[in-house]
Amino acid sequence: MSATATAVAPLTTEDAEALLDAARAAAEAAGTAVSVTVLDAGGHLLAFRRDDRAVLISGETSTRKAFTALQLNAPTADLADAVLPGGPFHTLPTALDRPLLFIAGGWPVHRAGRLVGAIGVGGGAPAQDHEFAAAALSAAGFAAAA
Repeated sequence: MSATATAVAPLTTEDAEALLDAARAAAEAAGTAVSVTVLDAGGHLLAFRRDDRAVLISGETSTRKAFTALQLNAPTADLADAVLPGGPFHTLPTALDRPLLFIAGGWPVHRAGRLVGAIGVGGGAPAQDHEFAAAALSAAGFAAAA
């Protein structure tokens, strides 16, 4: 007897906007200007916003953080040591056409235990970006599984 897969709703643009808004609200409360990227399970952009005062590179870093969290299905904060010399992913940041970024601020997004997308925040200190993204997951009704 084979197990029947249960359908899980994909990440919607409404979900993406809720994540984006919640991350920006958390950053604003901390007085930090950020960029926020939300990707669907295929790595396609669902939502993006760079605050007027955010450093320009934060747009790129938020997107790469989201992509990295999606591809490895883990928060980027949990992966940083893996790319150090001697680590299992030491060469991974340069091995792909689309570069990964192993800096805190990226989180996978799960619904009913399934990977449906990712969020990335850039512009603050890495620990801040990590917390802003985690706060967004919580506020938007997604569990932040560390």
